[in-house]
Amino acid sequence: MRLNPLVVSFSAILTLGGCSSTMVEPSHYSGFLPNYSVLQEQETVSGAKVARWVEPSLDLSRYNSLYIEPSQFHPKPHPSQQISQATLDEITRYYDTALRREMGSVVRITDSPAADSLVLRPAITAVSTSTEGLKPYEVIPIALVVAATTTAIGTRDQEVQIATEAMVLDGGTSKVVAEVVRKGTGTSLENKETALTVQNIKPVIDGWAKDMRLSYEQIRNKP
Repeated sequence: MRLNPLVVSFSAILTLGGCSSTMVEPSHYSGFLPNYSVLQEQETVSGAKVARWVEPSLDLSRYNSLYIEPSQFHPKPHPSQQISQATLDEITRYYDTALRREMGSVVRITDSPAADSLVLRPAITAVSTSTEGLKPYEVIPIALVVAATTTAIGTRDQEVQIATEAMVLDGGTSKVVAEVVRKGTGTSLENKETALTVQNIKPVIDGWAKDMRLSYEQIRNKP
């Protein structure tokens, strides 16, 4: 029986869409975190699945403030016509803004680390993408990726993904007390000629920052 090409194309959309996940495969970890072996799949307060670890003895009452280091790309990204350096800079600035907005609502944000502060060190990291829907995955050195999604009429939307790795340290000892790795899918671009803007990934970053705030509250309020 000969399959209808429209049915085949529609099936391809469903298959690719079903692969969307907030989990990053261990083979795609960037090397930013000091210890990936402690990570475990967990569910955030908002219901997203992430790879995360929190020091079991972490007592947030010992800390009076939080210092948020400027977010960075790891590894260093290579700008392109679709993802310009200006956009990359705007993305890290927005990540910083979102983190300060959310975390600042539950803990005092300080301009420099101290012995009684926690230090949040965030990074936007590499992820993987299928460049043609059915082709093998490949790793690229940037957390913003463009995945072509075949539609029934033969056009291709460009799926945007972004991933983060972050650690929390004790400001006095520099000991890592928490780690998290996750990714998300932003607003699709019309085609491969469409330039990415920070607007495409703002909802993802907002979700990350909110989950960090909710996790902080959860740990602070645990018995």
